[in-house]
Amino acid sequence: METLTKPASTDSEASAAKQVKPKWPNGLWKTVKDQKFLLLMSLPFVIWVFIFNYLPLWGWTMAFQNYKPAKTFTEQKWVGLEHFIELFSDERFYLVLRNTLAMSLMGLLVGFVFPIFFAILLNELRGTIFKRTVQTVSYLPHFVSWVVVAGIVTKMLSTDGGIINDILIGLHIINEPIQFMAQGNLFWYIVTASDLWKEMGWNAIIYLAAITGISQELYEASRVDGASRWRQMWHITLPGIRSTISVLFIMSIGHLISIGYEKQFLLGNSLVTDYSEVLDLYALNYGLQMGRYSYGTAIGIFNSVVSVILLFVANGLFKKFTKESIM
Repeated sequence: METLTKPASTDSEASAAKQVKPKWPNGLWKTVKDQKFLLLMSLPFVIWVFIFNYLPLWGWTMAFQNYKPAKTFTEQKWVGLEHFIELFSDERFYLVLRNTLAMSLMGLLVGFVFPIFFAILLNELRGTIFKRTVQTVSYLPHFVSWVVVAGIVTKMLSTDGGIINDILIGLHIINEPIQFMAQGNLFWYIVTASDLWKEMGWNAIIYLAAITGISQELYEASRVDGASRWRQMWHITLPGIRSTISVLFIMSIGHLISIGYEKQFLLGNSLVTDYSEVLDLYALNYGLQMGRYSYGTAIGIFNSVVSVILLFVANGLFKKFTKESIM
């Protein structure tokens, strides 16, 4: 008489099912209990982010209303996408968008590449005192306000005693002073150069910190193999900070269209308005100053949405091709 036996696979599947049984609630509360002090320490920052970053999103409702400050929320007139249609129908908007993208791309290319090479070259300096002096002098302009920087740049480019014109005339490159601040086609370059001078040293700090994390054994091995210092920079230093470069580049692309307005507002004038006005200035001039709060909010929403899209696209491309991402 044959004996019916239960397959061994059934027993193993049953035991596996018991092991796979989720214990998420218990595990979650255990984690909370074990890390309660860390969570309590982070709570103020979470509250701060919620109040100043997420709670103001309620104001986006103004873009879909004909907002009047004297009326309550329920009394506002809802107009749907009317302000967005008006925004995309305005020819001035596309001119301002051109200026924003042009200065953003120039700032991204110049202001991102130069700090990397500056940090690498600064790391190669052997004299400690000289190295620290150069680093300190390079990042000091970061702490100077744009009001002061704009005054310095304007004076340097002035036709009356400006050092740039004096040098060009002294070298017989030009015969008479050039009104740099009145040349619209030069405004983008002036803003980019000013921003580079102000922020290059500060932006290089994080790359210097990343370089210090590279193992010195790699440099010693390369010197044994006869590699020059340029070879070491190209084959060791740059690959060693690739992750840092990728993360910062992705974040920079996310802020590509939100470049602020301080530089353009302080360095610009009525003669170069068609080249100096950016989206934030456009929202200030045609939104807030004219009492069109809903229109200004619509411009802000456009900025935020495009920035988020650029961030996700850049992160996806980097994750696919370089295996580096920020989320």
